[in-house]
Amino acid sequence: MSYFPIEKSTLQNIVGFGVAGNFAGHLEQAGETPDFVNVKTISANAPKGIFPYYIKTSDKQLGEYPLCSKEIHYPKNLSDDAHLQAEPEACVLFDVSYDNGLVTQLTPKAFAAFNDCSIRKPGAKKISEKKNWGASTKGVSENFIELNSFKPDCELDTFRIASFLKRDGEIHAYGKDSSVLTYSYFHEQLSDWIIEKLNHQQDFGPLENLHQILQQAEYPAQILVSLGATTYTEFGETVFLQPGDEVAIYVYDASLNTADEVYAHLTGKLTELKNSSILQQKIV
Repeated sequence: MSYFPIEKSTLQNIVGFGVAGNFAGHLEQAGETPDFVNVKTISANAPKGIFPYYIKTSDKQLGEYPLCSKEIHYPKNLSDDAHLQAEPEACVLFDVSYDNGLVTQLTPKAFAAFNDCSIRKPGAKKISEKKNWGASTKGVSENFIELNSFKPDCELDTFRIASFLKRDGEIHAYGKDSSVLTYSYFHEQLSDWIIEKLNHQQDFGPLENLHQILQQAEYPAQILVSLGATTYTEFGETVFLQPGDEVAIYVYDASLNTADEVYAHLTGKLTELKNSSILQQKIV
């Protein structure tokens, strides 16, 4: 086990990006397929694009630091029937190399459990409008795990993503327990694709010009990229978050832990999981 300590000050200086549509079926469940109807991809299973959720230098909403390991703040300006969903993911912290303002290399440093919590807002012009509504509106585990490469057989390959919602004392499976190897794009295919999008994605439809964002952010030395949300269980697809709910996201090493042990940890019957990144947040 090799945990990789990440200070909050480090995360405050990154730019936060998310990959949209990197898990087959997620966009359909989230009701976001219409947003991408005019977005062309190089293959049917390719992700749709990359969106920002935190830009440290922005004087707009995305400039608010949204990451928290304990809470999600329910949107105060939405009605009680706001469609707020957790999005269970793995995220990777990359060092970024540039040449003449273009990204040339992404070097992985660590990964963790991530909650790309989102407001389902039909008609939103940009994905980012659903992603950051202030402090403590995104989730990242305090337990980052060292990642020395992003090639086949890297440290991340044995991990799975599981998620749960606790409501009124009852625990429900929220996202389908999924191997990271079932991401549509992964390893170098994904990192090469991310580099291409960071350099060349245009402001079109729900997407934004990422080169301009990196320029605005003064070419950050690191970025945090959430790789895409798993598909939901039937419960997770149809039940939206409310204050008082508790969300738990496990990025766990399946070579060292079983799904039953993950559940035992969630219910307090097991005090520790081996080599795992855990995120537990209360909706307040």
